[in-house]
Amino acid sequence: MNQARLEINCEEAYSQGITGEGVGVAVLDTGIYPHEDFEDRITAFQDFVNHRRQLYDDNGHGTHISAIIGGSGISSQGRFQGVAPRCRIISAKVLDSKGNGYASDVLAGLKWIRENKERYGIRIVNISVGSLSRRNMTENSVLVRGVNAAWDDGLVVVVAAGNHGPHPMTITTPGISRKVITVGCSDDHKEVEVMGSPMVDYSGRGPTPACICKPDIVAPGSGIISCSNEPGRYFSKSGTSMSTPIVSGAIALLLQKYPWMTNKDVKLRIRERSVDMGLPHNQQGWGRLDVMRLLSD
Repeated sequence: MNQARLEINCEEAYSQGITGEGVGVAVLDTGIYPHEDFEDRITAFQDFVNHRRQLYDDNGHGTHISAIIGGSGISSQGRFQGVAPRCRIISAKVLDSKGNGYASDVLAGLKWIRENKERYGIRIVNISVGSLSRRNMTENSVLVRGVNAAWDDGLVVVVAAGNHGPHPMTITTPGISRKVITVGCSDDHKEVEVMGSPMVDYSGRGPTPACICKPDIVAPGSGIISCSNEPGRYFSKSGTSMSTPIVSGAIALLLQKYPWMTNKDVKLRIRERSVDMGLPHNQQGWGRLDVMRLLSD
């Protein structure tokens, strides 16, 4: 994670005391393990799969994602610190031990987040999951309507573009929503292992079936080291699932500095401050994330 932080230019923000302090980020995923790097900042946990009350992650994906957003790096002496190391994490377990799930559980998680956003100070929702099922590839699908409702409630919804590239129209649902911020991978030219297979140029490409240009922004996603679901341990994962929490963490920094910003303000700021990589829009969106450009006055 340290290399990714350097690539997106975080260090000056930390020197100014911008760490995501007080910003709540909800993560819909496989749950969260109480790794030391979260300290006392896991504000709430709700399990929509097995209905347990204690913190757990029987897959590891959700813990990895959550720590990319807000891990302190304490177990690695700061080497594998997340993007917003003082933000608060709200975890909704909507995926099972294999990383699979039902749209109904994701929708229940989104509803719970919307109902509790004031209680837990939730400003951002991170969704590093998606479906490429033909049945779900319309803007009227239940998942798209679910994330749109969260957006309409004022939440900044950040969603993965998926790992089914490089062909056009490979953005997964709910990333096809024209409202949410859809994140692709800026370094998918590197060959990495994704879902157990060697892959390159895997980041989902637009346009959507409704001819909307996607993704909106790209960030590093190859070989990202973050917390595992074991005490003091870290491991590496790749994919747009990892790019997405990097952007969510950067938005937590932005909302600490400018707490009055709306989700529309955030999306406009991302459009204006991304770094053009010279690639097609349906590959890079508005460009690559740069935290200092995002935060600058």
